[in-house]
Amino acid sequence: MTVYEIRWHGRGGQGVVTAAQIFAEAAVKEGKYAVAIPHFGAERRGAPVVAYNRVSSTVIRSRASVKSPDAVVVLDPYLPSIVKVTEGLKEKGLIVLNARKVEKQGFKGFRIAVVDATGIALSLGLQLAGLALVNMPMLGALVKASGIVDIQSVVDVVKKRWPGTLGDLNAKGILTAYEKTEVFGP
Repeated sequence: MTVYEIRWHGRGGQGVVTAAQIFAEAAVKEGKYAVAIPHFGAERRGAPVVAYNRVSSTVIRSRASVKSPDAVVVLDPYLPSIVKVTEGLKEKGLIVLNARKVEKQGFKGFRIAVVDATGIALSLGLQLAGLALVNMPMLGALVKASGIVDIQSVVDVVKKRWPGTLGDLNAKGILTAYEKTEVFGP
């Protein structure tokens, strides 16, 4: 396996950094090398934020931001209208979108995975201050579309991090999104 790079796009408070950390932990659990790289600045709740992952079969030395990702994960369906989420995305790269239906405008030539993460989060009560917590469903969508880590590894990491009801609920969000994710494109 060469290095697989992911860029996560979300808004402050959506759990982008947490999702990237869990993805990396799941890869390490499987014997791979992985890093989660948060990008902090003057972010605030609701402001666009990013985080990154690198996964490899060999040691990863770089902790720099990912400029040419294999995949991008977009937690907020409105972000593509204000942030160029496809910037640097490799040819035939993967875009994982939180959306009710596939919107192909601006995404030609890429693989697109779509899941209604907001609907899943709301149906399960995954909310904070009235806002849907879509990071765990989007993690499930990424796992299905990329095949980089096994879904059970992700569920195990989540249940270890949040034992009890909270972990079970987040795991259900991951598994539901995994089942409902649709993948289109080359």
